Amino acid sequence: MRLDTRFLFLNAGHAVDHLMMLVFPTAAVFMAAEMGSSYGELLVLSTAGFIAFGACSLPAGWLADRWSREGMIALFFVGIGAAGVVTGFADGRMQIAAGLLAIGVFAAIYHPVGIAMVSQGGGAVGRRLGVNGVWGNMGVAAAPLLAAFLCNAYGWRTAFVVPGLLSMAIGGFWVLHCRSVAGRAATEAGTAARKAKALPSDQWKRILAIVFFATAVGGFIFNATTIALPKIFDERVMALTEGASRAGGLIALVFAAAAFTQVAVGHLIDRYSIRLVFLLLTLGDVLVFLVAAEATGSVMLGVSLAMMMLVFGQIPITDTLVARNTPEHWRARAYSVKYVLSFAVASTVVPAISRLHDVSAGDGFATLFLICAACAGAIAVAVAFLPAPRRAAAVAAGE
Repeated sequence: MRLDTRFLFLNAGHAVDHLMMLVFPTAAVFMAAEMGSSYGELLVLSTAGFIAFGACSLPAGWLADRWSREGMIALFFVGIGAAGVVTGFADGRMQIAAGLLAIGVFAAIYHPVGIAMVSQGGGAVGRRLGVNGVWGNMGVAAAPLLAAFLCNAYGWRTAFVVPGLLSMAIGGFWVLHCRSVAGRAATEAGTAARKAKALPSDQWKRILAIVFFATAVGGFIFNATTIALPKIFDERVMALTEGASRAGGLIALVFAAAAFTQVAVGHLIDRYSIRLVFLLLTLGDVLVFLVAAEATGSVMLGVSLAMMMLVFGQIPITDTLVARNTPEHWRARAYSVKYVLSFAVASTVVPAISRLHDVSAGDGFATLFLICAACAGAIAVAVAFLPAPRRAAAVAAGE
Protein backbone atom coordinates (compact mmCIF):
# COMPACT_ATOMS: atom_id res chain seq x y z
CA MET A 1 0.00 0.00 0.00
CA ARG A 2 1.48 3.31 -1.07
CA LEU A 3 1.34 5.98 1.62
CA ASP A 4 1.06 9.11 -0.50
CA THR A 5 0.59 12.69 0.64
CA ARG A 6 -3.13 12.71 -0.07
CA PHE A 7 -3.69 9.61 2.05
CA LEU A 8 -1.63 11.18 4.84
CA PHE A 9 -3.83 14.29 4.87
CA LEU A 10 -6.99 12.17 4.93
CA ASN A 11 -5.60 10.17 7.84
CA ALA A 12 -4.72 13.34 9.73
CA GLY A 13 -8.24 14.59 9.12
CA HIS A 14 -9.70 11.48 10.74
CA ALA A 15 -7.52 12.05 13.81
CA VAL A 16 -8.50 15.72 14.05
CA ASP A 17 -12.20 14.87 13.67
CA HIS A 18 -12.33 12.53 16.65
CA LEU A 19 -9.95 14.59 18.76
CA MET A 20 -12.06 17.73 18.45
CA MET A 21 -15.29 15.87 19.21
CA LEU A 22 -13.86 14.23 22.35
CA VAL A 23 -11.99 17.12 23.97
CA PHE A 24 -15.07 18.23 25.89
CA PRO A 25 -15.89 15.00 27.82
CA THR A 26 -12.46 15.18 29.50
CA ALA A 27 -12.43 18.98 29.82
CA ALA A 28 -15.86 18.79 31.50
CA VAL A 29 -14.28 16.97 34.44
CA PHE A 30 -12.06 20.03 35.03
CA MET A 31 -14.73 22.59 34.11
CA ALA A 32 -17.24 21.21 36.64
CA ALA A 33 -15.35 22.50 39.69
CA GLU A 34 -14.62 25.88 38.12
CA MET A 35 -18.22 26.45 37.01
CA GLY A 36 -19.89 25.03 40.10
CA SER A 37 -21.75 22.35 38.15
CA SER A 38 -21.90 18.57 38.18
CA TYR A 39 -20.24 16.50 35.46
CA GLY A 40 -23.64 15.41 34.16
CA GLU A 41 -24.95 18.97 33.96
CA LEU A 42 -21.98 20.07 31.87
CA LEU A 43 -21.81 16.98 29.66
CA VAL A 44 -25.35 17.54 28.43
CA LEU A 45 -24.16 20.80 26.79
CA SER A 46 -22.58 18.71 24.04
CA THR A 47 -25.87 17.03 23.04
CA ALA A 48 -26.61 19.41 20.15
CA GLY A 49 -23.05 19.01 18.86
CA PHE A 50 -23.39 15.23 18.70
CA ILE A 51 -26.77 15.54 16.98
CA ALA A 52 -25.18 17.86 14.38
CA PHE A 53 -22.30 15.39 14.01
CA GLY A 54 -24.84 12.97 12.58
CA ALA A 55 -27.49 15.15 10.96
CA CYS A 56 -25.07 17.30 8.97
CA SER A 57 -23.48 14.22 7.38
CA LEU A 58 -26.31 14.14 4.81
CA PRO A 59 -25.73 17.59 3.29
CA ALA A 60 -21.96 17.05 3.55
CA GLY A 61 -22.12 13.84 1.50
CA TRP A 62 -24.47 15.42 -1.06
CA LEU A 63 -22.24 18.47 -1.49
CA ALA A 64 -19.13 16.30 -1.81
CA ASP A 65 -20.62 14.25 -4.67
CA ARG A 66 -22.22 17.23 -6.38
CA TRP A 67 -19.51 19.86 -5.81
CA SER A 68 -16.03 18.88 -4.61
CA ARG A 69 -14.73 16.34 -2.11
CA GLU A 70 -11.43 18.20 -1.90
CA GLY A 71 -13.23 21.48 -1.18
CA MET A 72 -15.30 19.87 1.54
CA ILE A 73 -12.19 18.51 3.27
CA ALA A 74 -10.67 22.02 3.23
CA LEU A 75 -13.88 23.38 4.75
CA PHE A 76 -13.70 20.66 7.40
CA PHE A 77 -10.16 21.46 8.55
CA VAL A 78 -10.62 25.23 8.69
CA GLY A 79 -14.18 25.15 10.03
CA ILE A 80 -13.67 22.70 12.89
CA GLY A 81 -10.46 24.48 13.87
CA ALA A 82 -12.15 27.88 14.00
CA ALA A 83 -15.06 26.42 15.96
CA GLY A 84 -12.62 24.97 18.49
CA VAL A 85 -10.92 28.33 18.97
CA VAL A 86 -14.28 30.07 19.42
CA THR A 87 -15.34 27.48 22.01
CA GLY A 88 -12.12 28.12 23.91
CA PHE A 89 -13.12 31.77 24.29
CA ALA A 90 -16.74 31.01 25.23
CA ASP A 91 -18.22 32.60 28.34
CA GLY A 92 -21.09 30.77 30.02
CA ARG A 93 -23.03 27.61 29.26
CA MET A 94 -24.96 28.90 26.26
CA GLN A 95 -21.81 30.03 24.45
CA ILE A 96 -20.06 26.74 25.25
CA ALA A 97 -23.04 24.79 23.89
CA ALA A 98 -23.04 26.95 20.73
CA GLY A 99 -19.32 26.36 20.24
CA LEU A 100 -19.76 22.60 20.65
CA LEU A 101 -22.63 22.72 18.14
CA ALA A 102 -20.34 24.43 15.60
CA ILE A 103 -17.67 21.78 16.18
CA GLY A 104 -20.27 19.08 15.52
CA VAL A 105 -21.45 20.73 12.28
CA PHE A 106 -17.96 20.83 10.76
CA ALA A 107 -16.97 17.45 12.23
CA ALA A 108 -19.86 15.90 10.28
CA ILE A 109 -18.03 16.57 7.02
CA TYR A 110 -15.16 14.15 7.48
CA HIS A 111 -16.73 10.70 7.61
CA PRO A 112 -18.94 10.71 4.50
CA VAL A 113 -16.34 12.61 2.47
CA GLY A 114 -12.99 11.43 3.81
CA ILE A 115 -13.93 7.74 4.02
CA ALA A 116 -15.31 7.87 0.47
CA MET A 117 -11.95 9.26 -0.70
CA VAL A 118 -9.98 6.62 1.20
CA SER A 119 -12.06 3.77 -0.26
CA GLN A 120 -11.73 5.08 -3.83
CA GLY A 121 -9.96 2.87 -6.35
CA GLY A 122 -10.83 -0.67 -5.19
CA GLY A 123 -8.09 -3.13 -4.28
CA ALA A 124 -7.31 -3.78 -0.59
CA VAL A 125 -10.03 -1.46 0.71
CA GLY A 126 -10.16 -3.16 4.10
CA ARG A 127 -6.48 -2.57 4.72
CA ARG A 128 -6.65 1.12 3.72
CA LEU A 129 -9.71 1.68 5.86
CA GLY A 130 -7.99 -0.13 8.74
CA VAL A 131 -4.99 2.21 8.59
CA ASN A 132 -7.27 5.23 8.30
CA GLY A 133 -9.26 3.94 11.25
CA VAL A 134 -6.11 3.75 13.37
CA TRP A 135 -5.49 7.43 12.74
CA GLY A 136 -9.07 8.22 13.74
CA ASN A 137 -8.64 6.32 16.97
CA MET A 138 -5.31 8.02 17.60
CA GLY A 139 -7.43 11.16 17.73
CA VAL A 140 -9.74 9.41 20.20
CA ALA A 141 -6.69 8.39 22.25
CA ALA A 142 -5.08 11.83 22.12
CA ALA A 143 -8.23 13.67 23.22
CA PRO A 144 -8.24 12.71 26.94
CA LEU A 145 -4.45 12.89 27.19
CA LEU A 146 -4.10 16.28 25.49
CA ALA A 147 -7.18 17.73 27.16
CA ALA A 148 -6.11 16.60 30.64
CA PHE A 149 -2.59 17.99 30.15
CA LEU A 150 -3.73 21.36 28.80
CA CYS A 151 -6.48 21.73 31.39
CA ASN A 152 -4.06 21.01 34.23
CA ALA A 153 -1.24 23.17 32.91
CA TYR A 154 -2.99 26.11 31.25
CA GLY A 155 -6.74 25.89 31.88
CA TRP A 156 -9.62 24.27 30.03
CA ARG A 157 -9.81 26.94 27.31
CA THR A 158 -6.46 25.91 25.82
CA ALA A 159 -7.80 22.35 25.38
CA PHE A 160 -9.97 23.76 22.58
CA VAL A 161 -7.75 26.54 21.23
CA VAL A 162 -4.54 24.53 20.68
CA PRO A 163 -6.02 21.67 18.57
CA GLY A 164 -8.22 24.23 16.82
CA LEU A 165 -5.22 26.21 15.61
CA LEU A 166 -3.48 22.98 14.58
CA SER A 167 -6.48 21.95 12.47
CA MET A 168 -6.58 25.30 10.70
CA ALA A 169 -2.87 25.00 9.89
CA ILE A 170 -3.36 21.52 8.41
CA GLY A 171 -6.24 22.91 6.35
CA GLY A 172 -3.93 25.50 4.85
CA PHE A 173 -1.40 22.85 3.85
CA TRP A 174 -4.21 20.71 2.37
CA VAL A 175 -5.27 23.57 0.10
CA LEU A 176 -1.67 24.00 -1.08
CA HIS A 177 -1.44 20.25 -1.76
CA CYS A 178 -4.66 20.27 -3.80
CA ARG A 179 -3.21 23.02 -5.98
CA SER A 180 0.02 21.09 -6.61
CA VAL A 181 0.57 18.89 -9.67
CA ALA A 182 0.09 15.68 -7.67
CA GLY A 183 -3.00 17.06 -5.97
CA ARG A 184 -4.64 18.08 -9.24
CA ALA A 185 -3.90 14.65 -10.74
CA ALA A 186 -5.53 12.90 -7.76
CA THR A 187 -8.58 15.13 -8.03
CA GLU A 188 -8.95 14.37 -11.75
CA ALA A 189 -8.63 10.62 -11.08
CA GLY A 190 -11.40 10.82 -8.47
CA THR A 191 -13.66 12.76 -10.81
CA ALA A 192 -13.13 10.19 -13.58
CA ALA A 193 -13.95 7.32 -11.19
CA ARG A 194 -17.24 8.96 -10.18
CA LYS A 195 -18.22 9.45 -13.81
CA ALA A 196 -17.75 5.73 -14.55
CA LYS A 197 -21.01 4.95 -12.64
CA ALA A 198 -20.42 1.23 -12.06
CA LEU A 199 -23.40 -0.83 -10.89
CA PRO A 200 -23.64 -2.14 -7.29
CA SER A 201 -23.69 -5.84 -6.41
CA ASP A 202 -26.88 -7.91 -6.80
CA GLN A 203 -27.58 -8.07 -3.06
CA TRP A 204 -26.62 -4.49 -2.24
CA LYS A 205 -30.00 -3.55 -0.70
CA ARG A 206 -29.89 -6.40 1.80
CA ILE A 207 -26.26 -5.76 2.66
CA LEU A 208 -26.68 -2.02 3.12
CA ALA A 209 -29.79 -2.52 5.27
CA ILE A 210 -27.77 -4.73 7.62
CA VAL A 211 -24.84 -2.28 7.54
CA PHE A 212 -27.10 0.66 8.36
CA PHE A 213 -28.70 -1.21 11.25
CA ALA A 214 -25.34 -2.37 12.61
CA THR A 215 -23.79 1.09 12.41
CA ALA A 216 -26.80 2.82 13.96
CA VAL A 217 -26.77 0.52 16.99
CA GLY A 218 -22.97 0.42 16.95
CA GLY A 219 -22.92 4.20 17.10
CA PHE A 220 -24.47 4.02 20.54
CA ILE A 221 -21.83 1.52 21.66
CA PHE A 222 -18.91 3.50 20.22
CA ASN A 223 -19.94 6.78 21.79
CA ALA A 224 -20.97 5.21 25.09
CA THR A 225 -17.49 3.74 25.51
CA THR A 226 -15.41 6.67 24.24
CA ILE A 227 -17.41 9.42 25.99
CA ALA A 228 -17.90 7.64 29.31
CA LEU A 229 -14.41 6.16 29.69
CA PRO A 230 -12.78 9.26 31.27
CA LYS A 231 -15.42 9.30 34.02
CA ILE A 232 -15.39 5.50 34.34
CA PHE A 233 -11.66 5.63 34.98
CA ASP A 234 -12.20 8.49 37.41
CA GLU A 235 -14.61 6.36 39.45
CA ARG A 236 -13.42 2.80 38.90
CA VAL A 237 -9.69 2.93 38.12
CA MET A 238 -8.39 6.03 39.94
CA ALA A 239 -6.90 3.87 42.70
CA LEU A 240 -4.25 2.90 40.13
CA THR A 241 -3.43 6.50 39.23
CA GLU A 242 -2.05 9.66 40.79
CA GLY A 243 -4.66 12.08 39.53
CA ALA A 244 -6.73 13.08 36.52
CA SER A 245 -3.72 13.60 34.26
CA ARG A 246 -2.45 10.09 34.96
CA ALA A 247 -5.93 8.71 34.30
CA GLY A 248 -5.94 10.58 30.98
CA GLY A 249 -2.67 8.88 30.10
CA LEU A 250 -4.08 5.43 30.86
CA ILE A 251 -7.16 6.13 28.76
CA ALA A 252 -4.98 7.31 25.89
CA LEU A 253 -2.90 4.12 26.09
CA VAL A 254 -6.05 1.99 26.01
CA PHE A 255 -7.39 3.82 22.96
CA ALA A 256 -4.04 3.80 21.17
CA ALA A 257 -3.36 0.10 21.75
CA ALA A 258 -6.90 -0.91 20.77
CA ALA A 259 -6.81 1.21 17.60
CA PHE A 260 -4.32 -1.08 15.89
CA THR A 261 -6.94 -3.84 15.94
CA GLN A 262 -8.36 -2.15 12.85
CA VAL A 263 -5.26 -2.90 10.80
CA ALA A 264 -5.47 -6.59 11.70
CA VAL A 265 -9.20 -6.70 11.01
CA GLY A 266 -8.75 -4.88 7.69
CA HIS A 267 -6.14 -7.47 6.71
CA LEU A 268 -8.51 -10.33 7.67
CA ILE A 269 -11.56 -9.05 5.79
CA ASP A 270 -9.54 -8.61 2.60
CA ARG A 271 -8.77 -12.35 2.72
CA TYR A 272 -11.47 -14.19 4.65
CA SER A 273 -15.22 -14.17 5.30
CA ILE A 274 -16.24 -10.70 6.36
CA ARG A 275 -19.41 -12.14 7.91
CA LEU A 276 -17.46 -14.54 10.14
CA VAL A 277 -15.01 -11.88 11.33
CA PHE A 278 -17.86 -9.45 12.03
CA LEU A 279 -19.86 -12.07 13.94
CA LEU A 280 -16.93 -13.08 16.15
CA LEU A 281 -16.25 -9.46 17.11
CA THR A 282 -19.87 -8.71 18.01
CA LEU A 283 -20.22 -11.87 20.11
CA GLY A 284 -17.00 -10.91 21.87
CA ASP A 285 -18.56 -7.51 22.60
CA VAL A 286 -21.48 -9.12 24.39
CA LEU A 287 -19.19 -11.08 26.71
CA VAL A 288 -16.87 -8.17 27.49
CA PHE A 289 -19.69 -5.73 28.28
CA LEU A 290 -21.23 -8.22 30.70
CA VAL A 291 -17.90 -8.50 32.52
CA ALA A 292 -17.38 -4.71 32.46
CA ALA A 293 -20.68 -4.14 34.28
CA GLU A 294 -19.09 -5.34 37.54
CA ALA A 295 -15.36 -4.72 36.95
CA THR A 296 -13.22 -2.30 38.96
CA GLY A 297 -9.53 -1.49 39.44
CA SER A 298 -7.00 -3.41 37.37
CA VAL A 299 -9.73 -5.72 36.05
CA MET A 300 -11.59 -2.70 34.66
CA LEU A 301 -8.38 -1.53 33.02
CA GLY A 302 -7.89 -4.87 31.25
CA VAL A 303 -11.56 -5.15 30.31
CA SER A 304 -11.47 -1.60 28.90
CA LEU A 305 -8.65 -2.58 26.57
CA ALA A 306 -10.49 -5.69 25.34
CA MET A 307 -13.70 -3.71 24.99
CA MET A 308 -12.12 -0.99 22.88
CA MET A 309 -10.25 -3.52 20.71
CA LEU A 310 -13.57 -5.14 19.80
CA VAL A 311 -15.39 -1.83 19.29
CA PHE A 312 -12.65 -0.27 17.16
CA GLY A 313 -12.11 -3.49 15.21
CA GLN A 314 -15.61 -3.33 13.74
CA ILE A 315 -15.15 0.10 12.14
CA PRO A 316 -13.37 -0.96 8.90
CA ILE A 317 -15.85 -3.84 8.43
CA THR A 318 -18.95 -1.71 7.87
CA ASP A 319 -17.02 0.84 5.81
CA THR A 320 -15.65 -1.94 3.59
CA LEU A 321 -19.13 -3.40 3.07
CA VAL A 322 -20.32 0.02 1.86
CA ALA A 323 -17.30 0.41 -0.44
CA ARG A 324 -17.82 -3.03 -1.98
CA ASN A 325 -21.53 -2.58 -2.55
CA THR A 326 -21.97 1.03 -3.72
CA PRO A 327 -20.85 2.71 -6.97
CA GLU A 328 -18.23 5.45 -6.72
CA HIS A 329 -20.48 8.26 -7.99
CA TRP A 330 -22.79 8.14 -4.95
CA ARG A 331 -20.53 6.56 -2.35
CA ALA A 332 -20.18 9.75 -0.28
CA ARG A 333 -23.96 9.93 -0.05
CA ALA A 334 -24.13 6.27 0.98
CA TYR A 335 -21.58 6.95 3.70
CA SER A 336 -23.54 10.03 4.76
CA VAL A 337 -26.68 7.92 5.32
CA LYS A 338 -24.61 5.38 7.25
CA TYR A 339 -23.07 8.00 9.50
CA VAL A 340 -26.20 10.05 10.04
CA LEU A 341 -27.89 6.90 11.35
CA SER A 342 -24.90 6.06 13.52
CA PHE A 343 -24.47 9.51 14.99
CA ALA A 344 -28.21 10.17 15.36
CA VAL A 345 -28.46 7.15 17.65
CA ALA A 346 -25.13 8.10 19.23
CA SER A 347 -26.53 11.51 20.16
CA THR A 348 -28.72 9.76 22.74
CA VAL A 349 -25.59 8.66 24.59
CA VAL A 350 -24.81 12.02 26.23
CA PRO A 351 -28.22 12.47 27.92
CA ALA A 352 -28.24 8.75 28.78
CA ILE A 353 -24.85 8.93 30.51
CA SER A 354 -25.79 12.19 32.21
CA ARG A 355 -29.04 10.78 33.57
CA LEU A 356 -27.61 7.41 34.59
CA HIS A 357 -24.68 9.07 36.35
CA ASP A 358 -26.66 11.71 38.25
CA VAL A 359 -29.89 9.90 39.21
CA SER A 360 -29.02 6.18 39.36
CA ALA A 361 -29.34 4.76 42.87
CA GLY A 362 -26.59 2.28 42.06
CA ASP A 363 -23.78 2.27 39.53
CA GLY A 364 -25.09 4.01 36.42
CA PHE A 365 -22.19 2.73 34.35
CA ALA A 366 -23.14 -0.88 35.14
CA THR A 367 -26.55 -0.22 33.57
CA LEU A 368 -24.87 1.45 30.59
CA PHE A 369 -22.67 -1.60 29.97
CA LEU A 370 -25.68 -3.94 30.12
CA ILE A 371 -27.43 -1.77 27.51
CA CYS A 372 -24.30 -2.00 25.33
CA ALA A 373 -24.29 -5.79 25.70
CA ALA A 374 -27.88 -5.94 24.47
CA CYS A 375 -27.01 -3.68 21.52
CA ALA A 376 -24.05 -5.91 20.58
CA GLY A 377 -26.32 -8.96 20.70
CA ALA A 378 -28.76 -7.28 18.30
CA ILE A 379 -25.92 -6.51 15.88
CA ALA A 380 -24.75 -10.15 16.01
CA VAL A 381 -28.22 -11.34 14.99
CA ALA A 382 -28.28 -8.89 12.06
CA VAL A 383 -24.79 -9.88 10.91
CA ALA A 384 -25.86 -13.53 10.75
CA PHE A 385 -28.20 -12.54 7.89
CA LEU A 386 -25.42 -11.18 5.64
CA PRO A 387 -25.20 -13.06 2.31
CA ALA A 388 -23.05 -16.19 2.11
CA PRO A 389 -19.37 -15.19 2.12
CA ARG A 390 -17.32 -15.05 -1.04
CA ARG A 391 -13.57 -15.11 -1.32
CA ALA A 392 -12.29 -11.59 -0.64
CA ALA A 393 -9.88 -11.85 -3.53
CA ALA A 394 -12.78 -12.31 -5.92
CA VAL A 395 -14.60 -9.36 -4.41
CA ALA A 396 -11.52 -7.13 -4.66
CA ALA A 397 -11.02 -8.15 -8.27
CA GLY A 398 -14.59 -7.15 -9.02
CA GLU A 399 -14.01 -3.64 -7.75
